[in-house]
Amino acid sequence: MTFLNNTQPTPDAPLPRHTACPGLLRIVQARDGGICRVKLPGGRLSVAQALAISAAAERHASGVLEITNRANLQIRGVRGGEEEALIDALLAAELGPNNAGADDVRNLMLSPAAGVDAQQRLDVRPLAEQLLMLLESNDTLHRLSAKFALQLDGGESLAMLEHHHDLWISALDKQRFAFGLASVPTEALAAVTAEQVPALVKACLELFLQHASPKHTRMRHLLEQMPIDDFLATLQARLPFALEQTAEVLAWRRPAAEPWAHLGIRAQRQAGWVHIGAAPVLGRISAAQLAAVAHLAHSALYFTPWQSLLLRDVSSAESPALLAKLNALGLLTDSALPLARIVACSGSTDCGKGLAASKSDALLLADLLAGKGTIDQVHLSACTRSCAAAHVAPHTLLAVAEGRYDLYKRDSSSAGFGRLLARNLTITDAADTLTAQPRTMEAP
Repeated sequence: MTFLNNTQPTPDAPLPRHTACPGLLRIVQARDGGICRVKLPGGRLSVAQALAISAAAERHASGVLEITNRANLQIRGVRGGEEEALIDALLAAELGPNNAGADDVRNLMLSPAAGVDAQQRLDVRPLAEQLLMLLESNDTLHRLSAKFALQLDGGESLAMLEHHHDLWISALDKQRFAFGLASVPTEALAAVTAEQVPALVKACLELFLQHASPKHTRMRHLLEQMPIDDFLATLQARLPFALEQTAEVLAWRRPAAEPWAHLGIRAQRQAGWVHIGAAPVLGRISAAQLAAVAHLAHSALYFTPWQSLLLRDVSSAESPALLAKLNALGLLTDSALPLARIVACSGSTDCGKGLAASKSDALLLADLLAGKGTIDQVHLSACTRSCAAAHVAPHTLLAVAEGRYDLYKRDSSSAGFGRLLARNLTITDAADTLTAQPRTMEAP
């Protein structure tokens, strides 16, 4: 069953949510045409599915795709009158939910290296399948906002730990998971066994929906009104098992992830095998590039929240040649390059809310920074919504007019993008100011 934004669904389909977020079944208009977002379970896309998306993007849209900061793919420039044909092609490739109401809630982030990461405490993929089935099959949970997000973390060294998920679950050891709410995986509220995780997730989400007002789209909104101790006490009353809140659990801290491990060659836990990470320029990949990468993959591609992709299960002997082929396709595999460290939204050329052409400005910035040493990550945002980055980057250039930006530096004592360093900079001014900043080399 399919429907489009601003159209009437058929009688057995749910009403479209009132949200600006695109989905597979809800194509949202932008300046460059429609946007169709395909949610990928665990970021995984089979070779056949990648070829199907590539063909559909060429046939029904502009042939331009974006990797999102939650490891999904979205097709840009969907042509008017082609929406139904595009949706049908994606559903035929088994890229949709098991029912129309479940598309928005499939927001479960894993490490793109889950199952093969050398540092993981356990393989969380079987548990992820259970949680995705819970989200898709429970009609009550379909009331969640399209932005409501979960993270399942197996302790991998390749992990995005800066996104504030509404509920995160992180492996303490091979039997237990810590969890927290409306935060990054740091201090745990309690722990449960692996077998108890599905019941915990279901109870947390149902409790949120019971107490959240229509304006409470995220867990943080509810916790502003409901103290977290009250939430935990009410949650405990719903569960048939005790939440573990021992000193060991409350003192737990998630080990740091390996910085910039999403690019280049990294060893897998299986001896003799590696994974290779590559990023399209500024997160945009053409249909032709996607098809070419699919032909290089053994069985699947894995997309990452750093707007990049991973090819897994590559033999160590094969990896240098494969790395060269990815570079020849125009993908970035060296994290020291300025262009690999710059994030930019679609900007004023493609988005009606954008105040500046952030994509072209980012390319100019990368050219100006070339040869001036390795920089910290820089985020160019054409408006305050920060669509391209779900975390606060070490430096943010926030557009104030065409070609003009305010520069912020991440600071734990300052809200939002951080501490304001300079106002109304041109891109040339910004390059000079960034070059003069001390380098922290923080993880992206």
